[in-house]
Amino acid sequence: MKKVLVVILVAFIMIQFFPIDKTNPPLNPGMDFLKIKKTPPEIAKIINTSCYDCHSHETRYPWYSSIAPSSWFLKNHIDEGRKHLNFSIFSTYEPKRQAHKLQECIEMIEKDEMPLESYIVGHSDAKLTPEQKQALINYFKKVKEETERTMIY
Repeated sequence: MKKVLVVILVAFIMIQFFPIDKTNPPLNPGMDFLKIKKTPPEIAKIINTSCYDCHSHETRYPWYSSIAPSSWFLKNHIDEGRKHLNFSIFSTYEPKRQAHKLQECIEMIEKDEMPLESYIVGHSDAKLTPEQKQALINYFKKVKEETERTMIY
């Protein structure tokens, strides 16, 4: 039993030598969703608090992001979040893709799939109230409709 614990401890120490890259890509405000869509401050605050850590280039890494293997899980989660939706480069999406991403946002919020429960555990301020959910849904619907009106068919 003692040997097993020593092996586990040594392995845990060794994996600490493989940190994640916590560098956020450079920001271009002219490409950011909140700026290009002229998001009202109260809605922008909700999106920033509940979405931007995983879905933008403005990730704030918590203390546990320095401890493997939780850091690896976190980095993978952020990379996947940015891959599916990145608010920091929203203007690079074609209007059709923007509308689709906004529809996905609406659906994820309606189904209580976002923000993820695992994220809320460490970030209680990201938990959306029913009023905040409805405000986001209404805002995303409005922006989606505006985006669709600009599309050329």
